[in-house]
Amino acid sequence: MSKKILLRLKEFEKVFNTEIKEAKEESSLEALRIKYLGRKSFISKVLKNISKLPKAKRPLVGNLANRIKNNITNALEEQKRLLERLKEDRLHEIRDFTLPGVRSEIGHIHPTTKTIKEILEIFSNMGFGVVDSPEIETEYYNFQALNIPKEHPSRETFHTFYLEEGNFLLRSQTSTCQIRVMEKEKPPIKVIHPGKVYRPDAVDASHSFLFHQIEGFLVDEGVNFGHLKATLARFCAEFFGPKTQMRFRPHYFPFTEPSAEVDISCYICKGKGCRVCSFKGWLEILGCGIVHPNVFKSVKYDPQRYTGFAFGMGVERIAMLKYGIDDIRLFYENDVRFLRQF
Repeated sequence: MSKKILLRLKEFEKVFNTEIKEAKEESSLEALRIKYLGRKSFISKVLKNISKLPKAKRPLVGNLANRIKNNITNALEEQKRLLERLKEDRLHEIRDFTLPGVRSEIGHIHPTTKTIKEILEIFSNMGFGVVDSPEIETEYYNFQALNIPKEHPSRETFHTFYLEEGNFLLRSQTSTCQIRVMEKEKPPIKVIHPGKVYRPDAVDASHSFLFHQIEGFLVDEGVNFGHLKATLARFCAEFFGPKTQMRFRPHYFPFTEPSAEVDISCYICKGKGCRVCSFKGWLEILGCGIVHPNVFKSVKYDPQRYTGFAFGMGVERIAMLKYGIDDIRLFYENDVRFLRQF
């Protein structure tokens, strides 16, 4: 019996030595390892059952089986190293290291993000803190608390994205942050809030259903229109240049009274009139005003004690004015020919 096992072990090793020469892939080597060294392999069964052999024959069979097992293990490892060297040599043959390398393009900040960062930096230097608020809002925060009556056109479905379930909508303005901040904090308050807003406008060169706004407001005792004018004048001078002129035009906003729209002198024609400013010499940049007393009542502020101002601007519009961009859709098309300019 033991003699037969010895003969089978030698034949077992001979067959392995033949098959390993044909192994040209790592998967083939793994298959050989399982076949010749796995739990169900012949050599594993011999070593497992060696105690059943006659005591005198055990050392002879055991030594041969272990030697063959070690030989197979070493041969598999050597063949693996050989395959790895051949693979590396093939890679060097494929690659021509004398050719010029492929240069990876370096990304940069999107013009919308760049404009937001520039605006925030200016107002942060004036002491404004940056806040955030939800993009999904209720009618209370988006309209009611901001003194916008139920019959106001902006509350119609063709001006606002309403969600199907519950009293929710996609905010149509970043002014919602005024209420949320004042509910949590007491004056003095001085914050600025950037964010996306949504309106179901037909997309064209000057309109988009999604765009970015920046809202700023300040609340304290004794705040007046002069503080608002001085704040915006500094912003215009720093963002558009020190020679920029600014003017206020009376306007109506439900949440501010008095209210105004702010224009700046056209930075291209210097007020003389050109295509960018429609030959008027002025460019509209934002709306603003003194916070309406009814807004203070919504957050339980005493309008006899506190006053404040608020302003809001469209980021894409500001960027279009500064960089001479004539189509808002360019911001969202991801055309690298456009984006590379910034």
